[in-house]
Amino acid sequence: MKVLLLFIFLSTAIFASEAEDIIKKVDQNMRGKTLYLKIAMSIQTDYYERNMVLESYSEGSKKNFVKILSPSKDYGITFLSLHGQMWQYIPKIERIIKIPPSMMLQKWMGSDITNDDLVKQSSIVKDYTAKMLEKKGTLATILLTPKADAAVVWGKIITTVDTKTYTSQEEIYFDDDGKKVRSFVYKDVKKYGNYYLPTLWIIQPFDAPKHKTTLQIKEAKYDAPINPAYFSKSALKRFSN
Repeated sequence: MKVLLLFIFLSTAIFASEAEDIIKKVDQNMRGKTLYLKIAMSIQTDYYERNMVLESYSEGSKKNFVKILSPSKDYGITFLSLHGQMWQYIPKIERIIKIPPSMMLQKWMGSDITNDDLVKQSSIVKDYTAKMLEKKGTLATILLTPKADAAVVWGKIITTVDTKTYTSQEEIYFDDDGKKVRSFVYKDVKKYGNYYLPTLWIIQPFDAPKHKTTLQIKEAKYDAPINPAYFSKSALKRFSN
């Protein structure tokens, strides 16, 4: 009996370790040391379709700067997320606005991405415990549950990862009551140097089946030097033009 219990314990520990290792590698693929992205975004709702182009500069897991390039009416709107805090600059009113914690679940620019996604883009490794649910060939299905002291908004996340490239194929987000809230589907994986990155992201809420946000990665540059000035509050105005 003791041998059986020991075997179960060791098997569980190995699976947990493997799941955590997979999630770390996925995270590394998604951000590198630094990452520049140019992204075309399409937002579809019951009432309208909206298209945008934006660029993003990130360093590590806690620094991210985003600038809207089009449409022209939104050109120069900038966002800065720094160490868990977020600010927005709106050129038309020449004002910097700090996004409070109460607005973290608001939709970002009308999309199905939230402010929280931008601020905590790389918190999966730090804030969640990974558990292997199933492994079939190169595909691993992993349950992510929040750690006790983690300030997160999701009750759990289930992700399916292709361990051949260490890229997510799908993520399903649940609220604290276990209800499905939205899904991320990732397609068209491309290799950039030592990194693999899905270049098509499709985000869909479960309570609004006609809503969909699509992100198409047009450019990606990993580990290239980024001006440190992008990661200060003065960048919001400075790089708006």
